[in-house]
Amino acid sequence: MEGLEQKRKRARERVEVLKGFYNHVKIFVLINGFLYLTKSGLFNRFMPEGFQMEPYYFGWLELNLIIWGGILVVHGIFVFHNRLPFFKKWEERQIRKFMEKDQDEVKKYR
Repeated sequence: MEGLEQKRKRARERVEVLKGFYNHVKIFVLINGFLYLTKSGLFNRFMPEGFQMEPYYFGWLELNLIIWGGILVVHGIFVFHNRLPFFKKWEERQIRKFMEKDQDEVKKYR
């Protein structure tokens, strides 16, 4: 039987993983929000004289959003994979498959 300390340790690890994901989301929103506001010209009045703020300098922002957004989705899948029914069913199928394979191996040598 699992002790209270082990349960507490697992719960603490789960909380740390969730905090890491939420921090990732927060940083994603803050940085990309700031970059898009900069691209839109909202901060032009705060920039020094002669600072290049042409819209074509920010052509890479869409690609950044796609790549970083994809990484964020993968991070979310790893964090929440236990809560998604597809992954639970897949795990159960794989466990049954390997158990049947092991059982066939045992029968083969009897």
